[in-house]
Amino acid sequence: MTALKTLIESRRFETFITALIFINAITLGLETSPSAVAAFGGALAIADSLILAVFVLELLARFAVYRLDFFKDPWRIFDLLVVGVALIPATGGLSVLRALRILRVLRLISIVPSLRRVVTGFITALPGMGSIILLLALVFYVFAVMATKLYGQSFPDRFGDIGASLYTLFQVMTLEGWSDGVVRPVMEVYPTAWLFFIPFIVATSFTVLNLFIGVIVSAMEEEHEAEASAEREALQEDQDEILREIRALREEVRALKFGTTPV
Repeated sequence: MTALKTLIESRRFETFITALIFINAITLGLETSPSAVAAFGGALAIADSLILAVFVLELLARFAVYRLDFFKDPWRIFDLLVVGVALIPATGGLSVLRALRILRVLRLISIVPSLRRVVTGFITALPGMGSIILLLALVFYVFAVMATKLYGQSFPDRFGDIGASLYTLFQVMTLEGWSDGVVRPVMEVYPTAWLFFIPFIVATSFTVLNLFIGVIVSAMEEEHEAEASAEREALQEDQDEILREIRALREEVRALKFGTTPV
């Protein structure tokens, strides 16, 4: 069991699994090409089955090594779910699950440390993002009600009800065709409409959305600092252990030199 644990935790094994994930991503992409399927359909299916078998054996090996501790690591649970989806028979009404096989590519997140840090930082930022989402929802609701009241009668397709207003304002927030597609036609009927849309863009695109970036960057910096701190502590412990061993060797050398028993 010790040898198996050493194998699955080795760098070469992780590199091997990472290479298989990349190969699997390529084969799944080729399956979307009719010409590739016509030429190599059988080989692609065999490769997909073999790679899936390796992933299953890997998970079984990890479960054999860690036993119930397997479920204490969220990344192992993530791998189990991703691979488990591929094992569900994709027949009949479940045929849509065949498209979910590409989720196996997401295993790179659990394999590559830098990707794990990014995802962990993003998850850490979710509570702060919740408050920003609530603020953005309030701003959207207020402006949607105002837009429906102000422009709904003249532009029922864009501001006829609150749902249409919310969608139109979302388009404005993304700055996708907001000027020629939305604001200028409205300004032809309501020349002062810019007094409504410009503050909305400033409040959402330039202010609230940048708060998302700030929260995520702050969380990732905290995650990086926590990891760096853990590495420094581990290095310090190694140094302390080396110093203790050096002191013990000095005591043994002194004892041998003076013919005394080391303390």
